[in-house]
Amino acid sequence: MLTAEKEKVWLTTSSKRRSKLRVLEALFAAGVVLSFVVGLGTLLALVIDVLIDGLPRLNWQFMTSFPSRKPQEAGILAALGGTLGLMVITIVVAIPIGVGAAIYLEEYSRKNKFTDLIEINIANLAGTPSIIYGLLGLGLFVRLLHLDRSLISGALTLSLLILPVIIIAARESIRRVPQTIREASLALGATKWQTIRDHVLPMAFPGTLTGIILAISRAIGETAPLITMGALTYVAFLPDSLKSPFTALPIQIFNWVSRPQKGFHENAAAGIVVLLLLTLLLNAFALWLRDRLQKNSGAKSL
Repeated sequence: MLTAEKEKVWLTTSSKRRSKLRVLEALFAAGVVLSFVVGLGTLLALVIDVLIDGLPRLNWQFMTSFPSRKPQEAGILAALGGTLGLMVITIVVAIPIGVGAAIYLEEYSRKNKFTDLIEINIANLAGTPSIIYGLLGLGLFVRLLHLDRSLISGALTLSLLILPVIIIAARESIRRVPQTIREASLALGATKWQTIRDHVLPMAFPGTLTGIILAISRAIGETAPLITMGALTYVAFLPDSLKSPFTALPIQIFNWVSRPQKGFHENAAAGIVVLLLLTLLLNAFALWLRDRLQKNSGAKSL
């Protein structure tokens, strides 16, 4: 009799606990959905507001004109040329160094205190605020190396900014390559470098490419490092050399937003639309190239 009563109490308690768990699960699911809706709704509201203000101003004259004191005559040609120049130089500098560092850390270096220190610093640098890189670029490239406030100084500063991200992404991709691939290649007489070049890197390239594109997308929208190192806010010419002064789309947008005239705010919205399109095109190209490379590597393995 006592056992039956205990069992009844236990069943009642278990039922109450399950009911509480269901309520908590429902509340958690509702909170997740609410957070998603609020975040996505805020993003959509901002994008729609920018499109409404920027699309009427977006035309050929806007794309091919230099900045002006008159908002209806101002354009983004200098900023667009500076952004493209920055990205080309940043890619040329950051990708070889970042991928090379990842190869060394994953394939050649031994596990010791020195490599542990390097890995900790890379992880810390990946989370460092971008303005710190601007101060570093100002002190190292502009003043110490006397490169002035030039295109090469800005590109090198952005390269330092995205290097940790590229190294981490490349290391993770190289780490995912099965060890049996390396062992099979070495067993057939290939050297370590041939194994890395012909087998490891091609298999790791799709994931590495994704990290690279994400890093470049971040660099495109950075304003703080360039302003800190002294990039110009008003440039009425295209950069013609590595030592040429420059501006970039984020800086030009920041300059227009700070103006009181409504026309400059519309110009800023149009510049944001162009910047969004550049980022989306870059990411779309990366996704297409990654999928293509994954299919090719899968076909080769078969």
